[in-house]
Amino acid sequence: MRSLYKFGLSILLALGSAAALAGYAFNFPDPVTPIARETLHMHNLVMVVILIMFFVVLGMLIYSFRTHNKAAGFKASKFTGPTNRKQWLWALSPFALLFVIDYGVFGIPAFHAVALYEDTRTDAELVVKVTGSQWLWQYEFPAEGVSYTSRLTTPRDQIDSGAAKGANYLLEVDNPLVLPVGKKIRFITTSNDVIHSWWVPAFGVKRDAVPGFLREFWAKVEKTGTYRGQCSELCGKEHGFMPVVVNVVSQEEFAKWIASKKPPVASAPTAAVEPVAGTAVLAKAQ
Repeated sequence: MRSLYKFGLSILLALGSAAALAGYAFNFPDPVTPIARETLHMHNLVMVVILIMFFVVLGMLIYSFRTHNKAAGFKASKFTGPTNRKQWLWALSPFALLFVIDYGVFGIPAFHAVALYEDTRTDAELVVKVTGSQWLWQYEFPAEGVSYTSRLTTPRDQIDSGAAKGANYLLEVDNPLVLPVGKKIRFITTSNDVIHSWWVPAFGVKRDAVPGFLREFWAKVEKTGTYRGQCSELCGKEHGFMPVVVNVVSQEEFAKWIASKKPPVASAPTAAVEPVAGTAVLAKAQ
């Protein structure tokens, strides 16, 4: 009876943890940038190679345990010393195999992904400056003269009083970042106070915003939609209240949005035209 009670309790705990993890995805979000696609490819490659190595080594261990034991009548070989070829073979073969895998199978795709992430050879079609503050984001389009802040809008009663949580709990902002689809965008990050980190998983990008430094990366979003992320650097007591929301729209929608964000141009006052001296005298003479 006691064992049955423990079994039932373990089932309840497992179900409870599954409910808590219901909002988490099993794999990466669908990549919508070339960088995110390369990152997912690299992740899948590493997992496949590691799983193959795991099962090969496990199979060798099981075979060795079943074959090379005293009960089966196996007699251990006695070889040792720096001149023994078998000993050097078994020591250097795994090292050579891991070297080839690390620098050949993993190294080349990893280098390509990093080079893509840091690519600044071609001019960006849009520049966005992201400034972190405790606890909000400020977005600036320098060439367009647009600047605004983005703050969390999740109601405090959902956070403090246990009210029903919304669909995008702690991932709602008043002014999301709006970007055009299919354009190469250069991001510049910095901070006003402590280190923050701007992160959007679907973009495959994350860059620390460090006070006193300008750090850059780029992204080219290939699909319209709303994408959410968070500050991923512990930055203070409300670190969890710094969401990132990006709306990716068509070029026409972006042009209308950026025009609506621009401050109105104040019209210059019309100056009164003063008559030129001698004009009245000349008119009488005529």
